[in-house]
Amino acid sequence: MTARVGVVTFPGSLDDKDAARAVALAGAEPVSLWHADADLKGVDAVVLPGGFSYGDYLRCGAIARFAPLMSELVPAARSGALPVLGICNGFQILCESHLLPGALTRNASLRFVNRDQVLRVENAGTAWTGDYTEGREILVVLKSGEGSYVADEATLDELEATGRVVVRYVGGNPNGSRRDIAGITNEHGNVVGLMPHPEHAVEALTGPSTEGLGFFTSILSHMAAGSPVNA
Repeated sequence: MTARVGVVTFPGSLDDKDAARAVALAGAEPVSLWHADADLKGVDAVVLPGGFSYGDYLRCGAIARFAPLMSELVPAARSGALPVLGICNGFQILCESHLLPGALTRNASLRFVNRDQVLRVENAGTAWTGDYTEGREILVVLKSGEGSYVADEATLDELEATGRVVVRYVGGNPNGSRRDIAGITNEHGNVVGLMPHPEHAVEALTGPSTEGLGFFTSILSHMAAGSPVNA
């Protein structure tokens, strides 16, 4: 049976169609989810895409955390049952929902950053990175104004000690993120948030590489291995 991966659209989402295309290229069935839906339609995993949910009012992701759909998503993700990938604004929503620690703040330059970006995979044991090898460097796209990952020193130390840093910036820190952190995971490894955009690096014609596709094939490998999903 083909895996069904939901892609949530909030008012102001920008990259939901790109995320759905990446899901399809990986071999799964993308399922459109609207922020006001009452349930997750029985999907096996969820992608929270990039953009400017609710216009980024208050703080990026601060309103989206209260969307009706999140009332089912948050407890399912927190329990470890539902794999969730948050990209850019999706990462911000995960932090605002307390599914991941820390916060995303204004870039150190106070300017919007739009560039191809090399990342190093630090953790290949999550539901979304299993098709990579640790230490591999991949080229994807970075485009954000509030992409600087921050957390207190104790949280940063815990993330490092428990292997929960998923990807790290290589070749210079583009936004002032603490310890060059580009993405992290929760303690179960089912929730991953990253600021760069792997969905924009899935086709040679339109991206700087195809090396972002591994995030989307990884979830299929995770499910094929019999890991529990959608419990």
